[in-house]
Amino acid sequence: MHLRKRILVTGGAGFLGSHLCERLLQLGYDVLCVDNFYTGTKRNIVHLLGDPFFELYRHDITFPLFVEVDQIYNLACPASPVHYQNDPVQTTKVCVHGSINMLGLAKRLKCAILQASTSEVYGDPDVHPQPETYRGNVNPIGPRSCYDEGKRCAETLFFDYRRQHNLEIKVARIFNTYGPRMHPNDGRVVSNFIIQALRNKPITVYGDGSQTRSFCYVDDMIEGLIRFMNTPDDVTGPMNLGNPDGFTILELAELVRDITGSASEIRFEPLPADDPVRRRPDISRARNILGWEPKVGLREGLSKTIDYFDDFLRTNGMLQARLAI
Repeated sequence: MHLRKRILVTGGAGFLGSHLCERLLQLGYDVLCVDNFYTGTKRNIVHLLGDPFFELYRHDITFPLFVEVDQIYNLACPASPVHYQNDPVQTTKVCVHGSINMLGLAKRLKCAILQASTSEVYGDPDVHPQPETYRGNVNPIGPRSCYDEGKRCAETLFFDYRRQHNLEIKVARIFNTYGPRMHPNDGRVVSNFIIQALRNKPITVYGDGSQTRSFCYVDDMIEGLIRFMNTPDDVTGPMNLGNPDGFTILELAELVRDITGSASEIRFEPLPADDPVRRRPDISRARNILGWEPKVGLREGLSKTIDYFDDFLRTNGMLQARLAI
């Protein structure tokens, strides 16, 4: 009798986590979604609750978790400046204590574990685009450090567990990802711009808008994570996953305004502390090892994301300003 693999997704009710849970179910896995709903929301997974192979468990991974699974995707962590700066101590605890707890679980179960790390480990990079060999330029005591250094410490723990316990690990460095189910108030540039444009409010660009980012659509990112998890034991990463096409923030603002047909003006604000000037992945490793690269272009992905937010804002009665015009 063929038994379905049981997969644990921590942070499974979040933006990335909910898409990952959904895709794993489509692929025939049994999925255990663990979330404490600090930034995740039941709204993201309510459509999965009727699936007999989906299980939801409310839990904070800074405390040990005792379950039986075959693979672990560790995605639990606030991932936007608004959320991780709201409780920076807890953010560090999720990165460090949470990783220790999940690594301990993986060690006991002798199963593979994937860490959702971040391009933030590169800080404000001196090397562009960023290869995995670049060690980064990170401020250890700034307002973003709880996340940047927390994720860097998590990577340290993963590789130490590999060296000390021969644990099967995968460390994915995730670059800017966007799509449906992004948190509307997370302060990320894509969701900010879309909501401002849909409401015909000024689109706030920090600095002069010349800073660059790469934007990967969520479906492409999920495909990359699953391919990475299912590589041989000796493929540990770290591995960049993101879109290698770079855009300025001003270009993004203008594209969002164009797709929405918004009357929003673009307003420039001072640049936040430690905000990286440029960020773009070198995905040579992902191309060579996974045969993976993003397929969804920015205009196509933004259109799908805008449709989601338009529906979300209307459903929640948050589009009065737009509807009154």
